[in-house]
Amino acid sequence: MNVSPVATTLDAALRQKIDTKTKPLGALGRLEALAFQIGRVRGSLTPTLARPHIVVFAADHGAAKAGLSAYPQDVTWQMVENFLAGGAAINVFARANGLELTIVDAGVAHDFGERPGLVDAKVGAGGTASAGSAANMGTASYLDGAAMTEAQCVAAMERGAEIVAGLAGQGCEMVGFGEMGIGNTAAASLITHCLTGVPLADCVGRGTGLDDAGLARKTALLQQALDIWPARSADPLLVLARYGGFEIAMMAGAMLAAARQKMLVLVDGFISGAAALVAARLAPAFLDYAVFSHLSQESGHRVQLAALGVVPLLDLDLRLGEGTGCALAWPLVKCALAMLNEMASFASAGVSEKL
Repeated sequence: MNVSPVATTLDAALRQKIDTKTKPLGALGRLEALAFQIGRVRGSLTPTLARPHIVVFAADHGAAKAGLSAYPQDVTWQMVENFLAGGAAINVFARANGLELTIVDAGVAHDFGERPGLVDAKVGAGGTASAGSAANMGTASYLDGAAMTEAQCVAAMERGAEIVAGLAGQGCEMVGFGEMGIGNTAAASLITHCLTGVPLADCVGRGTGLDDAGLARKTALLQQALDIWPARSADPLLVLARYGGFEIAMMAGAMLAAARQKMLVLVDGFISGAAALVAARLAPAFLDYAVFSHLSQESGHRVQLAALGVVPLLDLDLRLGEGTGCALAWPLVKCALAMLNEMASFASAGVSEKL
C-alpha cells in the first residue's frame, strides 16, 4: 500500500519556471498550482502526460435490492452495455477530449461473456477470480453483514492495481477513474461517515434522484447497516470490506498503483472520492498525485474534500459519475501542461519584467 511522496528536488526550479513566464506573478491562479503539481508528479521541468486514459469500474451492491436507489439494479449491466456501445456521457466526453477509455466489470450481477472492450475482473467467493454464474457476482448486502470478505476486498484492490500497471506498461502517464453501480452512493456515504466521523445525515444524498421519502428510507437503511456492526472500526480496509463495492475497492487499489507508477491521477466525484479517501487513509502521500476534478451535488462529497483538505477544479452541479468529471477537467490539465512546457519566459520573449 506504500506510496512515496513526490520528490521535492525540483520544487525551486519549477516555481522559478512558472513565476518567470510572460504574465504577472500568480496571474494564472490555480492553473499555476496545477502545472506545479504535474511537474512534481512527473519529476520533470518538461513533463509529459502521454496516453491519457479513463478507467470505469462497474459493479453491483447486494444492499441495492433493499431499495436504496431510484433505479433498479439491472441498470448497472444495462449501462455497461451502453458504455460498450459508445453511447454514454463518458464515451462522448472521452471522444471529444482524446481520452482512451477502458470499461472494467469489477463485479456486475450479469454474465457478459467475452466482449471486446470489456475487462473481466470479477471477484468471487474467497477473493478469487470468478468464473461462475451471475449469482456469484456483486457484493453481499451490508444490511446483513459485511459486503465483502477481507480476502475479496484485497483481491479487488490488487486487481485494480494490475489493470493500472498494464496501462503504465503501455505508456499511460495520466489516468482518471470513474464508476457505475446502482446503490454505490449509499456505500460511499457509509465509507465517508466511518472514515471522517461526520454525522451520517451529512454524508447521505439523493444519488440517482431520490425524492424526500426515498432519501429518508435510504438514510434509515444506512443507519441500520451501522447498527449491526457494533464493533465499528475506522480502519480503512475494514470499512471498505464492510460497506464498499468491488468497483470502489478496485478504484482504491488502482489509485494507489497509479501513484506508485508516478502517474497523475484524476478523481471524479463522490464514489471515486470514497475510493480516494480510502487510498489517502492507507497512504497519505497518495494526495501528492491526485487532482480532484469537480465538486459533486452529493453532500457527502463536500465532506470528503474537506476531510482530505483538497479543492476540486470544477463546480458544475454534476452528479453522474462514470468518470465524466475527469473528462471535463482534462482540458484544464492539458492547458496547465502546455503553459509549463510552451509558454515563453520574460527572458526568451525579450519582454521586460516588473520593475
